[in-house]
Amino acid sequence: MKLGVLKEGKIPPDERVPLSPEQCVEISKKYPDINLVVQSSNVRRYKDEEYINLGIKVVDSVEDCDILIGVKEVPIKDLIENKTYFYFSHTIKKQPYNRNLLLEMLNKNITMIDWETLTNNKGVRLIGFGKYAGIVGCYNTFYAYGKRTGAYQIKRAYLCEDRAEMEAELPKVKLPNNYKIVMTGGGRVATGIIEILEKLNIQKVSAKDILTNTYSEPVYTQLLVDDYYKKPDGSPFKRSEVYSHPERFVSDFMKFAKVADMYISGHFWDEDAPYIFSREDAKSPDFNIKVVGDVSCDIDGPVACTLRPSTIIEPIYGYNPQSESETNFDNKDAITVMAVDNLPCELPKDASSDFGREFIDKVLPHLINDSEKVIERATICKNGNLMPDYEYLRDYVNGTISA
Repeated sequence: MKLGVLKEGKIPPDERVPLSPEQCVEISKKYPDINLVVQSSNVRRYKDEEYINLGIKVVDSVEDCDILIGVKEVPIKDLIENKTYFYFSHTIKKQPYNRNLLLEMLNKNITMIDWETLTNNKGVRLIGFGKYAGIVGCYNTFYAYGKRTGAYQIKRAYLCEDRAEMEAELPKVKLPNNYKIVMTGGGRVATGIIEILEKLNIQKVSAKDILTNTYSEPVYTQLLVDDYYKKPDGSPFKRSEVYSHPERFVSDFMKFAKVADMYISGHFWDEDAPYIFSREDAKSPDFNIKVVGDVSCDIDGPVACTLRPSTIIEPIYGYNPQSESETNFDNKDAITVMAVDNLPCELPKDASSDFGREFIDKVLPHLINDSEKVIERATICKNGNLMPDYEYLRDYVNGTISA
């Protein structure tokens, strides 16, 4: 098997890579039957020399490789026929802007495995950048608080060499006593958020206690669906029902919005589910939250103040609840919003290394022996046709999808 690590060709450039230099060495030693090469790149944060210095072959062309792994979508012009690709294709939700990409993969008899579709037998995703979205998103939310209040200044994450340098900024963060933070979510993103909250030594308290208690220090609570949703008729709450029939629930977040100062989102949201808080909620004089870090970043969705994604260069903006419009982030009547939608790109070295670790531990063994059909289940197309599990994309491919 010849495995090629792709250079990232999407614009704007992405500095991440699926495997760090050390991880390439690890694979070569552990799997001597794998011939691993890295395509030369002047974009990625790990430089060519870092691979070369560890004995990894850096090449201009990967046309002789069997399997090609990257991060973002491969530009259509760069696709090589009859190859097996792993990358985030952003096609499985019928994204209009990538229909031609899927068409070209079908035309070129490409076997496509999307990182997002790799799951275990229980349907749990095996690999992703979600944790680093949480890590950077949480850090950026405290950057937003510092900018709004003028209480402190911390270096932007993308200007730091790595996570260690970023975390060295955290002691500068100063919060008032009884400053209350609520976060939503229980998956990868939430894990990253919590790692930064713990680095800040912010005390975790229960959802029940944060509603009524007063504290002599900043605190946070982690909210799951049974904390911020409820059945309107007061019938018993079943968490599984939220995922199977989200339309049966309504938001119960307002009780937290009345007491919280900051909200950081790390949840998964279904478009059939209720909003976490609405624009009407945000207009209420009881709505106390002034800083929102919307890591999940669903536009015009469950977090009503997220009007648009922000950018790495300009990560924050203000939301005026009364006019439902954008304003200055430091407007005293505004909610300061951080909604960067490509957060892991700010710490490309650490995010890449974390991703590579998951690839080696959770994906590569199935690439060697797919007895559990992990790779098979994740394959979107092969031999010029959609695989059975992805037949639902047929109207997308045919261009007959309804608007």
